[in-house]
Amino acid sequence: MYRTWVILRHTFIEAVVQPIYSLLLGLGSAILVIFGLLPFFTLGEDTVMYKSVGLDVILLLVLITTLFATSKSVFEEIEDRTMLTLMSKPLKRWEVLLGKYLGIVAASLLAVIILGVVICLATWWRVPGDYMLSTRTIDDQELRKVLGFRMMHLSGLIAELVLKWLQIAVLAAVGVALSTRVSLVVNLPVVIFIYIAGNLTRFLYPLEGQGFAVKALAYAVTTVLPYLENFDLSGATLYKRIAIYQFAEDRSAVQLAAIWKYVAWAVGYAAVYIFFALTAGLWLFHNRELGGAEG
Repeated sequence: MYRTWVILRHTFIEAVVQPIYSLLLGLGSAILVIFGLLPFFTLGEDTVMYKSVGLDVILLLVLITTLFATSKSVFEEIEDRTMLTLMSKPLKRWEVLLGKYLGIVAASLLAVIILGVVICLATWWRVPGDYMLSTRTIDDQELRKVLGFRMMHLSGLIAELVLKWLQIAVLAAVGVALSTRVSLVVNLPVVIFIYIAGNLTRFLYPLEGQGFAVKALAYAVTTVLPYLENFDLSGATLYKRIAIYQFAEDRSAVQLAAIWKYVAWAVGYAAVYIFFALTAGLWLFHNRELGGAEG
C-alpha cells in the first residue's frame, strides 16, 4: 500500500497545481459569493433556492476539474510514455490505477470542501435577511430563531455536499476507466452523457405491468449505468425542514439521523459501483499498450 500511497500523493499534487483547478475554484467561489448576495424573489424560499443552485454549480465545476485531472494523469502519461517509465518500477497495474484514482478523488474532495465552506458561509450570512429576522437585537427568542434556521440549513447542506462528492467519485471512477483508452476530447462528453443518462434512469421505475424483457432491460441499464438518484436527497435536505432546534417537535420535519443513515447507504452503493468501474478500467489497462498510441 505504500507504493499506492506514493502514487496517490503525486497524483493529488499534480491535480491541484493544474491551472484549471485554481481557475475553476476561483470561478466557483466568485459565483457562490455573487449568488449569495442576490435575491431570488421566491417568497421566503430564497435560501433554499440559493443552496440548490449553489450545489449544482459545485457539482458541475468540480466534475469538470476531476475529468481534466483523469486525462492528465492517465491518458497523457500513457501517450507521452511516462507510464512506461513508471511501470518499469516494481509496480502492479492495479496499484497504479488505484493510486491515480484515489489521488484524483482526494483533489476533488479538497475542491468540494473549499467550495462547501464558501456556500456554507454565504448561507449563514443570508439566512436572517431571507427570513426577515435581525441579528442586531436583544430579543433572545429572535436570536434563537436565527440560529435555528442557520443550523437547519447547514445540517442539510453538509449532507448534500457529501452526496455530491460521492456522485463525483462515482463519475471519476468511470472517467479513470475510460482514460486508460481515450483522451479528454472523448472522455468528457462520454462522462457527461453517462451523468445525464444516470439521472434519467430514475424514470424507468416503477415497472408494474411491464413485460419481462422490459424489466430485464431496465435492471441491466441501472446496473451498468450509475443510478444517480441514490445521491439525490434534496427533497429532504433542501426542501423540507430538519428536526433540530425549534423544529425538533415538528412532526413533518425530517430527522437528522435518517438523513445520515441514507448518506451511509449511499456510501455503500458508491463503493460497490466504484469497484465495478475500476475493475473494468483495470481490464482495459491490462490490455493497453503503454508505449504510446496503440497499434
